[in-house]
Amino acid sequence: MNNHQWSQARSDAFGERMADTLNSAAIALMTSIGYQVGLFDTIARQPATTSQQIAQAANLQERYVREWLGAMVTGRVLDYDPTAKSYTLPPEHAAWLTRAAGINNLANDAQVLPLLAQVEPAILECFRNGGGVPYSAYPRFQQIMAESSSRVYDTALISDILPVVPGLIERLQTGIHVLEVGCGAGHALNLMAKAFPRSRFTGYDFSHDGIATAWGEAFGLQLSNIDFAARDTAQIDAIGQYDLITAFDAIHDQAQPTRVLHEIAMALRPTGVFLMADIRASSNLAENLSLPLGPFMYTISCLHCMTVSLAYGGEGLGAMWGEQIACQMLADAGFSQVEVKQIESDVGNNYYIARKS
Repeated sequence: MNNHQWSQARSDAFGERMADTLNSAAIALMTSIGYQVGLFDTIARQPATTSQQIAQAANLQERYVREWLGAMVTGRVLDYDPTAKSYTLPPEHAAWLTRAAGINNLANDAQVLPLLAQVEPAILECFRNGGGVPYSAYPRFQQIMAESSSRVYDTALISDILPVVPGLIERLQTGIHVLEVGCGAGHALNLMAKAFPRSRFTGYDFSHDGIATAWGEAFGLQLSNIDFAARDTAQIDAIGQYDLITAFDAIHDQAQPTRVLHEIAMALRPTGVFLMADIRASSNLAENLSLPLGPFMYTISCLHCMTVSLAYGGEGLGAMWGEQIACQMLADAGFSQVEVKQIESDVGNNYYIARKS
C-alpha cells in the first residue's frame, strides 16, 4: 500500500515543471531548425531587424521565419521590440548558439533530439519485445557528432588532450605508431597526423561513410602518414603493434566493448598507452543527479548508444556506463594502471590513461 501523503503544493510545482519541460523541448526543436538554416548566425550579424529583413538575409521564407521568431521570443532566446517589430540575439546568447561560438556551441547538439525522435516507433517495439535499433536507422547522426566533437578537437586536442599523458607529445614528435578505435569521420586522427608527421596513424571504424569522409579530409590535407579502414574494432587482430591507441567517446558505443578493450590491450606494445575519452559520469545513478546534462545524456544513451549495441547482439553498455564500470572493465582487459583525468576545455568527458605495466 502506498502511504505517501498527497501534497497539493508538490503536485502544482511538478505540473509547472512539466509545462516548462514541454516548452524547453519545443525550444530545443526550434533551436535545431534555426541552427540548420543559419538563423542564429544571420541574426547575430545584424542589429535589431524585422522578420522580413531576417528572412531576406538568410534566404528563407518569411512566414516560416516569423513563426520561428515567435517561438524564440516567447522562449526568451531572442529579444523583441514590439514598437519596431524587430528582433535581436543578445551576444550572451549568441555565445552558445552560433557557429562562431566554437566549443561552447550547444545549438548543434540540439539537432540530436529530433533525430532521435525519428526512431521512437522502433524504440517502442524494443521496450515491448527487446532487441535494438540498428545504426542505419540514424541518418546524419555521425555528421552531427562529428561537428560537435570537431569543435573540441580543433580547440583542445593538441594543446590540452594529448598532454594529459606525460611525455606523449615528445614521443609523437619523435615518431610512434598510433591507432584510433572508432575513429568515425577521422578528424581527430587527421589533426594528429598533420601535427606529428614523423608518427604513423591508423583509424578503424565500422562505418563505411565515416571512413570515406576521413579519407577525403586526409587527401585534402595531403597526409602521407595515415591509413583508414572500415573494420570491426572487436577484431583488431594485432599483438604488440601500437605505441598509442586512442578511443574518443567510442567504447560505450561498441556492440562488444569487453572484447574491444581486450583487443586494444593485446594490440599495445608493453610500454604503450591507451587514451580513452568517455562520458564524465558515475556508474551510480544517485551520483549523477547533479549532472548538468544528465537527462540529455541518459536519453541519448537509451535512444542511440544502448539500442544500437543491442541491435547487433551486443552488451548494451550505453553512454552512462560511468567511471567505476569503465575502470573495472579496463582492469579486466589487462590494464594494471589506470588514471582518470579531466580538462577544462572538455567538461563532458573523463580521460582515462591506461597502461599494461
